Amino acid sequence: MSIKDKNGPCVVKLPDNTILSRADLPPKDTARWVVSRKLIVVRAVIYGLISLDETLDTYAISEEEFFTWVDLAAQHGEKGLRATYSQIYIQP
Repeated sequence: MSIKDKNGPCVVKLPDNTILSRADLPPKDTARWVVSRKLIVVRAVIYGLISLDETLDTYAISEEEFFTWVDLAAQHGEKGLRATYSQIYIQP
C-alpha cells in the first residue's frame, strides 16, 4: 500500500514542531505493541493524520483499547503506555 492510497494528509506537524507522516505508522500486522508504536498511533489520530475508524480497522484494536492508550498517555505520559505500568502503579 502506498502512502497516497488513503484519504487525508500524508504528514502533520506536531506541537513540538516535529513532523509525523504515514510512513512513521507501524505496519498493519503489528502484533507487539511497544510504547513507541502506541504513542505514534495515538498522536496520528489526535493530530488528524488518520481517523479513529481507520486506526481500529487497520490495526484490529478495539475502541476501548485505543482510548485506554489515550487516557494512560494523558494521565501518566509515555511511561503509562508500558504494559507493566498499570500492573505496578495503577490500583484498581
